[in-house]
Amino acid sequence: GGPPPPPPMGGFSFVQMVEKAPRKVAIEPACPMKPLYWTRIQIEDNNNNTLWGSLEEPNIVNANEFEDLFSKATLQTKKKPLSDTFEKKAKTKKRATSEEMVKITKHYENSKEEEVKLLDKPEQFLYELSQIPDFAGRAHCIIFQSVFHDTISSIRRKVEIVSNVSKELLDSNALRDVMGLVLAFGNYMNGGNRTRGQADGFGLEILPKLKDVKSRDNRINLVDYVVLYYLRNFDTHAGTEKSVFPMPEPQDFFQAAQVKFEDLTKDSRKLKKDLTACEKTMQKICANPSEEFLQPFKEKMEGFISAAQKEHSAEEDRLNAAQRSFQDMASYYGVKPKSGEKDVSPGLVFMLWYEFCNDFKNAWTRQSKNISKERLKEAQENIKKITAEKRVETKKINANSLKERLRQKE
Repeated sequence: GGPPPPPPMGGFSFVQMVEKAPRKVAIEPACPMKPLYWTRIQIEDNNNNTLWGSLEEPNIVNANEFEDLFSKATLQTKKKPLSDTFEKKAKTKKRATSEEMVKITKHYENSKEEEVKLLDKPEQFLYELSQIPDFAGRAHCIIFQSVFHDTISSIRRKVEIVSNVSKELLDSNALRDVMGLVLAFGNYMNGGNRTRGQADGFGLEILPKLKDVKSRDNRINLVDYVVLYYLRNFDTHAGTEKSVFPMPEPQDFFQAAQVKFEDLTKDSRKLKKDLTACEKTMQKICANPSEEFLQPFKEKMEGFISAAQKEHSAEEDRLNAAQRSFQDMASYYGVKPKSGEKDVSPGLVFMLWYEFCNDFKNAWTRQSKNISKERLKEAQENIKKITAEKRVETKKINANSLKERLRQKE
């Protein structure tokens, strides 16, 4: 009996219509907190491979202290790619014009040997160079060796800095602890807020803004507090020489932020093209020269070309690996490309890290000095206490000493 049930609307199930519940329990601070305006990240898939899928929030040891501090108060000149500088490097400051060379050559041809000697040394030198077959081609090849080494070294330095920093951001446990603290404090501040609370993670854009979140009395900011909490609860060597800064150095982030993969790729391709051109020039020069000028040019250039081709190929592989490593790191932190861009750029990500890391380092240095002073004061007080106790013990032990007995007999 009864009419058949109505067909489902447009294939939508009830489950799809319901917003998935957050994975984390809602936090209810004892008093209203200052908000932290971050972009909340929530994980829906338990197999998520980002940091946020597995990052554990530490329990805040002293929530009362945090509430007291952060509760609501009642009333680049753009650089040119290296490849653009190649031609400039190859130019000499002064060169003889073709007219001057014709005059010098005529003078040689029409003069006796004694008269030739009367030429100034520069003209004599230029004449001797002009007698070497394909001198311009040889000079180009010799100059290119220096340009190649400079360019490949510059590419390598930039590739290394991006690779090293990306690896540290992926692998560092200490940095993971810092991010866990930021997440825990942020979730506490945003407790009870439907759009910002119960976050599994956050957009990195908030990191440089943490220093702007001031305590109620404006004495410290949120970065100061994260640093102090880390030193007190995570760093057993805080205030000593064994204490290790838990992040890459700010300067490393700054250098990595200047790297543009498209420029490195352009430089690498240009270098390969110039290397091929240099090889062809060398082969042409060595094809039919007089025996007098063949060596050592041929032997040295063949050795250079062979080594340079291997070096360039290895550097191309390293550049590709660095790009993959960087994109893996960006995905790990849930960073998305800017609208209209295909990939995330190093400049975008590393400048966020640079600013935060710089703030963190300044606070770290300051707070470490304070803890060091506290430790020193504590040690001095302990020494005073131990010394005082020893004096008392000495008096007790020496009560029947020879000196004491003699004093009593007097």
